[in-house]
Amino acid sequence: MNAFSPLDPSLLSQRLQHPGKKISLVLDTDTYNEVDDQFALAYALRSPEAIELEAIYAAPFHNSRSSGPEEGMELSYNEILNVLDRLGESKDDHQIFKGSKCYLPAADQPVDSPAARDLVARAMARSPEDAPLYVAAIGAITNIASALLMEPKIRERIVILWLGGHARINPSTNEFNLKQDVWAAQIVFDCGVPLIWFPCNGMASHLSTTLAELEKDLKGRSAIGDYLVDIVKDYHPDHFAWGKVIWDLAPIAWLVNPGWVPSVIASSPILTDDMTWELDPNRHSVCETYLIHRNGVFTDVFKKLAKA
Repeated sequence: MNAFSPLDPSLLSQRLQHPGKKISLVLDTDTYNEVDDQFALAYALRSPEAIELEAIYAAPFHNSRSSGPEEGMELSYNEILNVLDRLGESKDDHQIFKGSKCYLPAADQPVDSPAARDLVARAMARSPEDAPLYVAAIGAITNIASALLMEPKIRERIVILWLGGHARINPSTNEFNLKQDVWAAQIVFDCGVPLIWFPCNGMASHLSTTLAELEKDLKGRSAIGDYLVDIVKDYHPDHFAWGKVIWDLAPIAWLVNPGWVPSVIASSPILTDDMTWELDPNRHSVCETYLIHRNGVFTDVFKKLAKA
């Protein structure tokens, strides 16, 4: 594992607090992986009071919806364009970058990609004294870990918001975003970068909705609303007593209103190779979210996307 020098403790402490004002954001998303990234991307674009979305990165993924991480990244890139179209926006309106075609081949080997290079350039254009660039990662965190390996100095200029892994109380953290690239996740937890962590089971798992709710509050109100309802409906064949967790809304919701997403400052957990947590109170700090108030989040999401 790479040896990263620790950040200044006062800088780290400051960066682990909610900024309390509008921020600049890049969004790293495996948009075609399922149906929640589309909600998060649309929500970020429709929250201009809190977020200036500077760039969008396509992240790799591999499941039944792709033949491998490269195709997953390409499908995600195309889905970003599809979501923009449903929002009445175009590729020319946004800076969109393709990400890695594979996961990290080793703990000290970044994967070059347009997304990783853009993050390095975008972060290094700031000084450590400037307001940081926020990086919301809602997939395998390969692109971001690669950028950290390529230029460790970006740690002083960014704040990462990552939805991945399960809360530390779980006996295993074998979660989709994390398990795809354990090396990348280890880098993010070990390198000392300011990290706002959004665990899945035990936190983001509260963000459940139903098809009936979506049809009532989004269907027929906007092109993006119709699209989101349709992809959720098509995601599962039996809708009786069925709900769908829209996991990836969590980091965007924290930026919009931290009162919906309470958190604590705690030592960064150690991610083992077998995807369990080890705890060391002497490690650097991270901000760990532990609950999300789904009613407030979905009220804001539905109101904004119904008008999109």
